[in-house]
Amino acid sequence: MKYLAGYPPALLAQVQQLVATEGLAPLLRKRYPGPLHEVQTDRALYDYVSELKSDFMRKAPPLSKVAFDSKLHVIRNALGTHTTVSRVQGSKLKTKREIRVASLFREVPLEWLRMIVVHELAHMKERDHDKSFYALCEHMEPDYHRLEFDVRLYLTHLDSGGERLWASSLPAPGAAP
Repeated sequence: MKYLAGYPPALLAQVQQLVATEGLAPLLRKRYPGPLHEVQTDRALYDYVSELKSDFMRKAPPLSKVAFDSKLHVIRNALGTHTTVSRVQGSKLKTKREIRVASLFREVPLEWLRMIVVHELAHMKERDHDKSFYALCEHMEPDYHRLEFDVRLYLTHLDSGGERLWASSLPAPGAAP
């Protein structure tokens, strides 16, 4: 259970029991019964992230790009990234900031998308995963730690061979809504 490393052994035993009895899927569906969110395109993701940023981080520098990334989870073993690239243009130093979110978050509840976006936005102010970083995450999303744990449960479910729980509620590509 690589996604739950560092959690107490008693909690890991409970999760292992849920995996063995195929109880993770019903638990997660019960906690998040609603339909999928409508943030399905890079433009919609950019708008969603920009709205959160304007609500909580008005003075933070603007974002150049926000996008879903299908290679993120597989290659970098990450669910989201925040990068800053600085370039010299003439006599000025230009900085571009990008947030990339794993494509997995197209097919999950909105709460989980918000959790990963909050995480990446917090990196704009706090580089390390320290106490002040998590305090900022909790300021933007009070249920941050519970949502992060539930995402870890879902990843454990997928890793143990479980099916994607919300993928079937997506509209077919090209289908009218």
